[in-house]
Amino acid sequence: MKPLKEFTIPFVGLKVAKHHFEYKIEQAFFEHFEYAEFNNVNIQVDVELEKKTTLLELHFKASGYVNINCDLTNEPFNQAIKNEFDLVVKFGEEYNDENIDILIVPHGTYEVNIQQYIYELIVLAVPVKRIHPGIEDGTLNSEILEKLEELSPKLKEKKDTNEEIDPRWNTLKKLLTDK
Repeated sequence: MKPLKEFTIPFVGLKVAKHHFEYKIEQAFFEHFEYAEFNNVNIQVDVELEKKTTLLELHFKASGYVNINCDLTNEPFNQAIKNEFDLVVKFGEEYNDENIDILIVPHGTYEVNIQQYIYELIVLAVPVKRIHPGIEDGTLNSEILEKLEELSPKLKEKKDTNEEIDPRWNTLKKLLTDK
């Protein structure tokens, strides 16, 4: 996958201090990753890069919404997103991203691309079970909800418990209480 230029931070020319970067993430970003779960995206990602003499510390903060379909009704709704992530970039002999929180880049590297971290930050902030807020508070009127209610199994009311129990079970219950 080709890296997007706007998510590449050239840190070699930056002073040893804190630097702020802001990104507006929209649907085109996820189309680049061929991720089709979202209908629409409006997320603000703030990245604070603290450059130190031997390493870089990045703090990602994402907030906004993604428009997704409900798992029960397939109705689209805006799911609020809020997530944070810290990343340490160290310098070493070869590139290594096996650790979640630490990225090792070869000596002489002058830039770092953060698009994969932003992608994962947003995708992992979406709940596994996506339920429309109208279902939880009862305000959503949907044909699918009506059909689900119609087809749901109805609980049968028990009449008198003594009538339905086989008399052999009563004899067995006496064995338990006769101890």
